[in-house]
Amino acid sequence: MILLDTDVLIDLLRKYPPAAAWFNALNEDEELVVSGYVVMELIQGCRNKAEQERVKRELGVYGVIWLSPTDCDKALEVFAAYRLSHNAGLLDVLIGQSAVFLGEPLHTFNQRHYSFIPGIQTVQPYMKST
Repeated sequence: MILLDTDVLIDLLRKYPPAAAWFNALNEDEELVVSGYVVMELIQGCRNKAEQERVKRELGVYGVIWLSPTDCDKALEVFAAYRLSHNAGLLDVLIGQSAVFLGEPLHTFNQRHYSFIPGIQTVQPYMKST
């Protein structure tokens, strides 16, 4: 199972060559999932209905996972503990807690957004060109 963060999905949606090459090299049997909160972030970034429909259509190939009420409680604890000291973002905590819930690494380039979340693992899935 591969859990994707918003930044990786943006690269895939924009057909960024390193992201596309990484994606095309994945095993066809690999299950790709996103947190429902990532889907919400992507929809939030849409400028019009056409973009929103395109995002929803292209995300149709990914499984969408949601936190259980218990894991939402854990996310609340993390958010309250790290909001002020680490400037924790609400959606970042929910996305990060999704990775902890699944016991899977979060594929992201935003390690700083998640480093304070207990039990999280992050992976940079491909090299970014500079």
